[in-house]
Amino acid sequence: MNKKVISFIVVLLLIPLTTIYAATTGSIDVTPIELIKGLFTGTNENIAIIKDLRFPRIIISLFAGAALAVSGVLLQAVMRNPLAEPGIIGVSSGAGFVSIVMVTFFPTLYFYTPLFAFIGGALAFFLVFTFSWKQGLNPLRMILIGVAINAIFVGLSELFAAGGTSITNAVSVTSSTLSMKTWNDVEVIVLYGSIGLILAFIFFKYANHLGLHDQTLKSLGFRVNRARFILSILAVLLASIATAVAGMFTFVGLLIPHIGRSLVGTDHKVLIPFSALLGGLLILVADTLGRTILAPVEIPASIIMAIIGGPFLIFLLRKSDRIYGN
Repeated sequence: MNKKVISFIVVLLLIPLTTIYAATTGSIDVTPIELIKGLFTGTNENIAIIKDLRFPRIIISLFAGAALAVSGVLLQAVMRNPLAEPGIIGVSSGAGFVSIVMVTFFPTLYFYTPLFAFIGGALAFFLVFTFSWKQGLNPLRMILIGVAINAIFVGLSELFAAGGTSITNAVSVTSSTLSMKTWNDVEVIVLYGSIGLILAFIFFKYANHLGLHDQTLKSLGFRVNRARFILSILAVLLASIATAVAGMFTFVGLLIPHIGRSLVGTDHKVLIPFSALLGGLLILVADTLGRTILAPVEIPASIIMAIIGGPFLIFLLRKSDRIYGN
């Protein structure tokens, strides 16, 4: 078996094993056999609690990780920049900020939070793209502008968090803790996340083509701007829905595409589904570690991701000197 097949098999085995461990471990410990019996019979109260409290966060972790990872893959293809990631360039923080503002001032529109998140993510990406344009797009400039945009939206969100009780409650909408998620949240992220992931796979050829120079593509009759626009919209949709439901996570869209390319190659027909699987596994592992490592104290999965992702970003920045010659 080649490296690609082995990588898929390992991830596909680890996901159900991690899911079972996450479902059976915590303040209420059960065996896998008790879990399966309880789910079928419905007579075990502990299993009913696990079903309503742990299963939603497991499913949300898997879909949020998949959405953020694929969003990172698409953004890196659009920007031709291995450091592009929705959390770093401000898409996630923009989605979170607009959601907070709208829910604060229009609480009756709470169920439209995914739409507000998408608008915020699109606004952040538009600002990054606009301010980065100067006789063309420079990869390093885009990252620096993205970091600045991210800092602005994070600062505005924290300013709201320093406000009254109603504002603080609104901020909890985009907090990165998965402890109080419900089946309603699952329905939202599964619906919109599935749409985004399926469309991302359908348009994988666009991501492959964007690896070539613009002039080459235009000479072949390929509509470069249309491809960038479609992939950008899909990337923003995926990152925004993950932020709206699971909260703000950074580095998922940075780590997973690089790991994926080293394991399964650069063909997006393979890279996109593999990144979705590996991204879901990563967030699920991070959430499970955060929930169990210092129990009963719970560490948000976003903190676990920051601890992992920070050193990885430093490594990539050092390596980028050789990539871009800056």
